[in-house]
Amino acid sequence: MTAALSAKPKPAPLSATDKALDKLGLVRDIDLALHLPLRYEDETRITKLDEAREGDAIQIEGAVIACEVSYRPRRQLIVTVNDGTDTCTLRFFSFYPSQQKALEVGNRIRARGEIKGGFLGWTMLHPAFRAAGGPLPTALTPVYPTVAGLPQPVLRKAVLAGLARADLSDTFEPGDLAQFNPHVLWTLRAALQFLHHPTPDVSLDTLQDHSHPAWQRLKAEELLAQQLSQLQSRRARAALRAPVLAEVHGGTLHDRLLAALPFALTQAQRRVSAEIARDMARHVPMHRLLQGDVGAGKTVVAALAATICMDAGWQCALMAPTEILAEQHFRKLLGWLEPLGITTAWLTGNQKAKERRRMLEMIESGEARLVVGTHAVIQEKVHFKNLALAVIDEQHRFGVAQRLALRRKLRHEGMEPHLLMMTATPIPRTLAMSYYADLDVSTLDELPPGRTPIVTKVVNEARRHEVIERIRAQIAQGRQVYWVCPLIEESEALDLSNATETHAELSAALQGTPIPSGEAAQVGLLHSRMPSDEKKAVMAAFVQGQMAVLVSTTVIEVGVDVPNASLMVIDHAERFGLSQLHQLRGRVGRGAAASACVLLYATGDAPRLSEAARERLKAMAETNDGFEIARRDLEIRGPGEFLGARQSGEAMLRFANLALDGALLEWARAEAPKLLDQHPALADKHVQRWLGGKAEYLKA
Repeated sequence: MTAALSAKPKPAPLSATDKALDKLGLVRDIDLALHLPLRYEDETRITKLDEAREGDAIQIEGAVIACEVSYRPRRQLIVTVNDGTDTCTLRFFSFYPSQQKALEVGNRIRARGEIKGGFLGWTMLHPAFRAAGGPLPTALTPVYPTVAGLPQPVLRKAVLAGLARADLSDTFEPGDLAQFNPHVLWTLRAALQFLHHPTPDVSLDTLQDHSHPAWQRLKAEELLAQQLSQLQSRRARAALRAPVLAEVHGGTLHDRLLAALPFALTQAQRRVSAEIARDMARHVPMHRLLQGDVGAGKTVVAALAATICMDAGWQCALMAPTEILAEQHFRKLLGWLEPLGITTAWLTGNQKAKERRRMLEMIESGEARLVVGTHAVIQEKVHFKNLALAVIDEQHRFGVAQRLALRRKLRHEGMEPHLLMMTATPIPRTLAMSYYADLDVSTLDELPPGRTPIVTKVVNEARRHEVIERIRAQIAQGRQVYWVCPLIEESEALDLSNATETHAELSAALQGTPIPSGEAAQVGLLHSRMPSDEKKAVMAAFVQGQMAVLVSTTVIEVGVDVPNASLMVIDHAERFGLSQLHQLRGRVGRGAAASACVLLYATGDAPRLSEAARERLKAMAETNDGFEIARRDLEIRGPGEFLGARQSGEAMLRFANLALDGALLEWARAEAPKLLDQHPALADKHVQRWLGGKAEYLKA
């Protein structure tokens, strides 16, 4: 057979329409069926001009009595339509010859748009129009989210075809939802057909706020798919194997570390450590999320877990999202574990080649029993001798692929390391039930003794000079101060004080201010574009008390621990997210001194803040409770932004709203195991219908 005959035929090139549909993610028939309208237009009725009301969106029908192109004040097509009761002028600033032909004098048309009155009578600007004739539609006309090159008529036709072809057979009975809502007795097909073409008598409010029973059916379907996928993931993991790391007692690293710690564990830390120890003693890979408020003591819990792993003869890795946070962990763990004879390796992207080679050798030989670093830990050249425990701090800051890569570092066939993920952003209950249903969650709900409450003040930028005077008073008492700025350099789009300018301003304002030692106060600068060695030197000077004020960007958001720092100033606080504000505030209040956080906000020429910014600042002033902050953050931002990189940018919930649909989520949680146990084929079909290839995102 010749090569030409045996070669596979090339796939036909995609049409422009197919490319546009592909860009929207509309590949399968079910994707088209689930592509729901943004809004609707009512073309089911004709309104007479003598009954029209200013500002209404209406449809009129009449004869074209005038059509001309005018060049004053700019080129435009002006068309006059008479419907028998009055006339209306249609204006088009952008038009094609074909449109001009369709609007010739004598043609009868239907035009739809917002109608405006005035001295010269009724007008419509750029209305949608078509030739009159034929029966009026019996349903509202859908307007879909689209992209360039995909006009509404083409998209409507594609959606209609997908809706007709898609397998929309029910995977559960409509009556199953009756216990939750007796009105949700819609089949999936009936719900989708209605939402694509609702009848004109429907309340538009129930369509817009997704409270209509057809929407309830869809949200129930979506939440069930998510719960099923999480449950499948949990059960699949139960079939995997991990090293059994049983806790032993008597002269072990674990016992020696406990004895050497300069503080006693809280009850919460003891409880959570026991939960983790039980997990690691099983042959099923641990998949646990350790959550706790800022300063709750997660690092020592991770260290104790690491000692159990190392006592069993295995390696442990800890990965953090930034070099500063990774180094904080490294120094803290080194201080605890080095006296116990543990060799710790350090890996970041900025290491010199010679140091890096040495670290890689220590990791591969097993000499380094603990490895701490940034994402450099998961690079291909890093080979562990026997990794059994992976700890990921601030796990939401890592993408799915990065977390999966760390789990694959155990080279023993058919085995995975135990995985402990940590976050200082507490997870609201509905979010944990939804996005983290395949995780076991441990909560540190108790702060270590000695943490002082932080007073939070919201202050207008106009009182900046008062804040600087407050700083002067603090450093005169020997205290230290953070000043956090959102940008490094000027941006035309955002008129914000940058870190460099603020550093110069504070250096000048505090020049000569004495500290208790009699020396003049030093003001330091820290931002992400500084060389690594310079960043380390600045941070070390602040930690050691040689620097009174540290002006910084958000690189100090997590992990930095300076007990002598008692004042945090956040410049342009209205630009920060709520969890980020809470994280920054947590850098103070770590010692015995009374601590405060000042949220400086700027309104510029505008008299008011945005509603979301106002809500964030209000929440910060009202509570120090990270769990309450997280709940409000979820309400303000929604789950997509709250989760950050967890889903690699994929919005896993398109229709359901966790803040409003808690009862539906409870139903889906209860229904998922029943469907998976009794009808596994239907369960799999349901997940594929809703998630397709995205189910993998929920498993990391």
